[in-house]
Amino acid sequence: MRTISALLLSLALLTSAACSEAQNDGKKGGGKKGGKKKDKTTLLNPVAGLTKVGHMGGEVKESSGLALGPEAGTYYTHGDDGAEPTLYLIREDGSLVKSLPVPGVRQVDWESLAQDPQGVLYIGDCGNNNNDRRDLTIYRYDPRQPDAVPRSIRFTYPDQQEFPPGKKERNFDCEASLWYDGGIYLFTKDRGQGSTCKVYRLQADGPAKQQAKLLGKIAVAGEVTDAALSPDGRTLALLGREELFLCPVSGGNFTQTTPRAVRLPGAGQTEGAVFQGNNTLIISTEQGNVYRYELAQ
Repeated sequence: MRTISALLLSLALLTSAACSEAQNDGKKGGGKKGGKKKDKTTLLNPVAGLTKVGHMGGEVKESSGLALGPEAGTYYTHGDDGAEPTLYLIREDGSLVKSLPVPGVRQVDWESLAQDPQGVLYIGDCGNNNNDRRDLTIYRYDPRQPDAVPRSIRFTYPDQQEFPPGKKERNFDCEASLWYDGGIYLFTKDRGQGSTCKVYRLQADGPAKQQAKLLGKIAVAGEVTDAALSPDGRTLALLGREELFLCPVSGGNFTQTTPRAVRLPGAGQTEGAVFQGNNTLIISTEQGNVYRYELAQ
């Protein structure tokens, strides 16, 4: 009996090992010619078109805005609420090129970067979590003149009468902006109902105090954290937390669009976005990750 039991046990172990080896060969392609190689990018990034390309070091605390840098593959970013009033020039892999302290300004709650064709940056100190701020400001900063104190635009919303308004009406937080045709466009984060993004316009070269012009609304089922416009002006990208809303637009008519939602599960708290060409979007997160997203064509 002992001999028979030992023989049966040996046969069971051999069968189990063979099955295990066959399963592993099926997953890895067996390392044989013609076998399918393991695609690390696909495994690490299950979202079609999304690839993690870098990670920022500890210098950047909670990246919250993104703009193109002076050289290909470089980007400007900045920290979130409570960080130093500093811009950081990074490479696409997240490594730091240099820090640019912005002189003579405060960092109450920097949330976005807009950029004009000359490379001038418009820093949006307009984060407004509680919808009660009365010191909303855009700083116009030229990184080619890093020691010059930037010009500021203090602004208000024409439709805000209470500070803060009722909870369902709290749609005066702004974490997204872009430059287009001489204007700074602001896109709100709907903290009240998470259903509507309001669009306002400021005059980029206008007076130091302005009342933003309300242009309309976009139906967005989420809270917008950044905005970017493709170079050809045909695609408006509205970023949310682990989601992206792609909006076909024309001639700066940003409110006349129907967004298409793209989920980005596992990407982290996505906060910064900028186009690198018409079909490639670079995205940064508060956790310091940098992603490249290829739009389906």
